[in-house]
Formats: sequence, C-alpha cells, structure tokens
Amino acid sequence: MSRIAVFPGSFDPFTKGHELLVKRYASLFDKIIIAVGVNSTKQYFFTLESRLNHIRSLFKSLDNIEVITYSGLTVDLCKEKKAQYLIRGLRNTTDFEFEKSIAQMNKTMTGIETLFLMTDAETAAIHSTIVREIKKNGGDISSFVTNSDQLIIS
Repeated sequence: MSRIAVFPGSFDPFTKGHELLVKRYASLFDKIIIAVGVNSTKQYFFTLESRLNHIRSLFKSLDNIEVITYSGLTVDLCKEKKAQYLIRGLRNTTDFEFEKSIAQMNKTMTGIETLFLMTDAETAAIHSTIVREIKKNGGDISSFVTNSDQLIIS
C-alpha cells in the first residue's frame, strides 16, 4: 500500500515555510498531495491559477508531489485520494492548539492520522496573512515566498 499524505490549505500565498515542510515530508511518503482549498465565500489575494502554477514550479523536480484544488471537507478528499495521512506544520503553541482540535475531529470522523512537524526556526515567523499585508502595501515579499514574482493578485 502506498503511503499517501494530503497537505491542505489556502496557500494564499505558499510561503517558504510551506515549501520547506513539503521538502522535509517528501522523503516520508510515496506521494504528497498539496491540496489548495477553494471556498466560494472567501476573498483570496492571489489568483487560484497563479497559486497552483507557483506551487507546481517549486516541486517540478519531485515526482511524488501532486498539486490540486478541492472544495468541501478535507477528509472527503483524503478518502477520494486514498490518503491515510494529513500533514501540517506548527510554528508555535497557538498553531498546535488549533491544529490539535481539527486533527482530533478528523480522526473521530474518519480515522485519518494527522502528522505534525515543527517549522524550521528561520521560517517560524512567516505567516501568509502578514505576507499578504506586506504585498498589499507595496512591500517586497521575496524573502518569504520563493519566486514570488509568479503570483498574480486577484
């Protein structure tokens, strides 16, 4: 049986923290599905297409990474893709408390396991919300997002 993991998020944008996590997880799984969630009620800063293209460009040399979009429950996507694991990154205790609740509910609903890795120290402060604010106000986000010039504002 293949070890398949899903890394879900809006990834608006996909930061260097996200990128390093995927690279660290890549050797642990036969396949990682980076699942870009689409919520029709949410206003995204970067276009969906540019986020998908950006993420795909980061992992073009890794054969076990797939980038898709989805809507609905993440656990339903996991069932559809036959994924046994969800993977998440933790920057701090606030992230842990939030992610722990979701992981426990997902486990109760479907039995799917959630695995956590701590982010690297150099990316722990990077938060997509802050990166968006920097960009909105004309700042340079290249320190926080690899190939940030590929992202197109909605």
